Amino acid sequence: MQVVPSGQTCGAIVSGLDLREPLAPARLEALRQAWLKHQVIGIVGQSLSVDDLERFAPQIGPWGDDPFIAALPGHPHVVEVRREPDEQAPLFADNWHSDWSFLGSPPAATMLYGSVVPPVGGDTLFANLHAAWEALPPAMQARIAPLQGIHSASRSYSKKGRYGEADKGRSMTIKSSDDALATQTHPLVRTHPETGRKALFVSPAYTVGIEGMPEDEAKSLLAELCAHAGEERFVYRHTWQPGMLTLWDNRCLNHRATGGYEGHRRLLHRITIGERSLAPAP
Repeated sequence: MQVVPSGQTCGAIVSGLDLREPLAPARLEALRQAWLKHQVIGIVGQSLSVDDLERFAPQIGPWGDDPFIAALPGHPHVVEVRREPDEQAPLFADNWHSDWSFLGSPPAATMLYGSVVPPVGGDTLFANLHAAWEALPPAMQARIAPLQGIHSASRSYSKKGRYGEADKGRSMTIKSSDDALATQTHPLVRTHPETGRKALFVSPAYTVGIEGMPEDEAKSLLAELCAHAGEERFVYRHTWQPGMLTLWDNRCLNHRATGGYEGHRRLLHRITIGERSLAPAP
């Protein structure tokens, strides 16, 4: 296995693996450590079916939830991220976010496999939230450390949200619902359960307020923090290849999609990975 860092704020390319076969324990642990170190890794040179993805994913962690997006028939944990060549609907997931942060237990990781990759465009941007936290002035760190962010899917998946009832002509099957109006609190500063490093845990897509803070004040503070987290110095641009499996850490990254592949089909297969238990075996 070879790991080549991106040279940017995070990210690495991994080669020399065949994910169609179960990984030996030592190789799997080396892969996990590369992922934890670099936060997002692209594992290249794969030729994976949906069944292969389903066999590999549990080696990383337990199945996660995928609310509001329909799974593939017969594959309850696999979602298609699809866009057809002539599709006119707004680009999916092009706002900074950490996947499903509005859940009580947000996912640890997301796996996304490049089944059909256009010849141009479609990069995914990742923002390193460890680096964003560490670059904040000490006074701001002290101010936000005790605060709880309010997360909600309302802006995206409620009936009046971006992917709600007015969203037409989309090839993906999105299930908007007023269940998206529910809220969940999480610390604005999150400690990574596996590495112990601190990270910001805010995004413009899902963080809608701050517990106990007036709306105007919270809106201003969140705008400042989200703008800081999205600064270019914290961002890694991930370029897709056919047969690449990308694995990223939702606990310390925001990400967003980019376009630039109009007239081309794009099809990615996605699996969400939950937190694995860190409790010692009895």
